[in-house]
Amino acid sequence: MTAATFVSLPDRIRGITAETVGDLQRGYLADQAHAVAALARLRRGAGKQIQQVPDLWGLIDTGPLHTPVQEGGRPPREEDLTRAEDAVHVAVTLWALHQQSRGTGMHQPHRTEAPAGLGGAVRRLMPAGDIDETVLKRLVRAGHAPDLPALAVRLREIVLLLRRADITLDYALLAEQLYRWQQPGGRDTVRRAWARSFHAHRPPRPPAADAGNPTAAAL
Repeated sequence: MTAATFVSLPDRIRGITAETVGDLQRGYLADQAHAVAALARLRRGAGKQIQQVPDLWGLIDTGPLHTPVQEGGRPPREEDLTRAEDAVHVAVTLWALHQQSRGTGMHQPHRTEAPAGLGGAVRRLMPAGDIDETVLKRLVRAGHAPDLPALAVRLREIVLLLRRADITLDYALLAEQLYRWQQPGGRDTVRRAWARSFHAHRPPRPPAADAGNPTAAAL
């Protein structure tokens, strides 16, 4: 095992989620039976705690979470493993709910030129140049959830809105944030990230009028 194998727990959470969701999403969009069946099982766990849905335990390989974070070190602490497993479970099951009956991938990796964070996704639910207070309150309520089970339920409500509007989300990023949210002092960090994502969103610019088309220029 090389030194490059040892990565931080948040990075592993992000990697496991990206790989799990990415593989299933490709299979689902290709109408592969195993992926369609897995999606149906996973979405039953959306908003529920991992111990409530033992039927899902074999669908997400969390084995890499148990590897020591540095050569010669110990495996992660029990409380960190529990937080990591819960974060991956919540993110993957929410994605399954989001992806249901959608013909394009609802998980899209976050990129600078194409932001896909939770705050930005919520902002995209609103009219350009206007704030929908009802929708905004859902994001605020999620950020102030008293614990992860409550947060999962509140995120489920947001995901249903995103699915209806065909708005994508980076579920690997969300999984990492859910892990950090459970850490001491992590809630403020995650809320700040969601707020920054919300305010950084910019609606697509309308296509410029065709200067060579008198009719277009006059509109």
